[in-house]
Amino acid sequence: MSAPIQNTRRTESEVDSIFPDRWSPRALSPAPIPEEQLRMLFEAARWAPSCYNEQPWHFVYATSAEGRAHLGEALVEKNRQWALQAPLLMFILARRTFARGGKPNRHAPFDAGAAWMSLAIQARRLGLYAHAMAGFSVPKAFQVLGVAEQDYEIMAAVAVGRRADPTTLPKDLREMESPNDRKPLSEVAAEFRPGD
Repeated sequence: MSAPIQNTRRTESEVDSIFPDRWSPRALSPAPIPEEQLRMLFEAARWAPSCYNEQPWHFVYATSAEGRAHLGEALVEKNRQWALQAPLLMFILARRTFARGGKPNRHAPFDAGAAWMSLAIQARRLGLYAHAMAGFSVPKAFQVLGVAEQDYEIMAAVAVGRRADPTTLPKDLREMESPNDRKPLSEVAAEFRPGD
């Protein structure tokens, strides 16, 4: 394996190291994820908070090569180049309406994002990496997943696995294979002061 990629991220405040340690590599080992660890990922997502405890998220996943190839049909080619190597490929969906009453649930994408982050953090606790992707065809994803567009919004595709040697990636992707930085804290949070 080539030299390990150094995580040079620096936080502006003390936080649990799991947060700067979480990033989205593309070089993922095809080694299977044990069933118990799969259950742990989805159990972590299950405990995410949600509006009215609606839990509007739904994860459709595949671990077999055939299943991953089927889900991968919805990915853009650039993502198919690396994501199909991962032992776990999934899509995260958000139910558009509340289960009780059927009214639109505008909070569902927010809640599905909380479930995704819970899964991603649990993945790091297990020595895994979860890489979410926006690069997929939404119409093709509805077709591949067999869900109704009026019922769900498809939020993201996700590949999960252990890190692999970056030299397994095409050159253009290999050059992007390092943890990225974040905007300064001052750009993402501002205290509200009445009268300012």
